[in-house]
Amino acid sequence: MYVCICNAIRESDLRSAARRCCGDAESIYVSLGRPPQCRQCIEEAEDIVREERDRESLPVALPH
Repeated sequence: MYVCICNAIRESDLRSAARRCCGDAESIYVSLGRPPQCRQCIEEAEDIVREERDRESLPVALPH
């Protein structure tokens, strides 16, 4: 699914970048070489970044 139509940033691209880069969604867009344009996607992108980082901080269950 595309999160940012203006920059053709997919949700998977955003999640991957959120794991590699620090900062907010706007910083991640810049790190991808695609700064925000119309900014209509920023709120949704922030939610996705937050969700991905929260997922990274959860403990991993080890198999028994």
